[in-house]
Amino acid sequence: MYEPIRTKSVHSMAATPVVPHRSREEELDIRLAGQLTALLTVTDELRALATSKGERAALSDAADRIAEEVARLTGGHHPLRAEPTGGDPARLPALRQRARTLAGNALAVATSRDDTAAIALAGERLAAHEAGGRDLATA
Repeated sequence: MYEPIRTKSVHSMAATPVVPHRSREEELDIRLAGQLTALLTVTDELRALATSKGERAALSDAADRIAEEVARLTGGHHPLRAEPTGGDPARLPALRQRARTLAGNALAVATSRDDTAAIALAGERLAAHEAGGRDLATA
């Protein structure tokens, strides 16, 4: 009933391109570095809006430790840090909430990576931001 196809179809599949694939560990490293870099940006913003000298010092120390952790995860490449905008102190609750979310995300990724240093840092930052900014210097 139908005549068989005698020529090569123009709809045949093209050669499969070679796409570089990353391992699960590499993907988790990238995700964790991204979460920590975002947390670093929010921490810098919180530091710019801090009212006490002790809070500024604690946030500065935390930001430096986060930057070192990102550098460790990215093979020694320190993250780029934007100049904090400062501005309206009414942004503090939203920034603290964002920091809690990012620290929680970083903790989840660090846990799946089984990275004890990142787990400790993310857990510490989560606890500090859970305190609602009341006790950032000691958390």
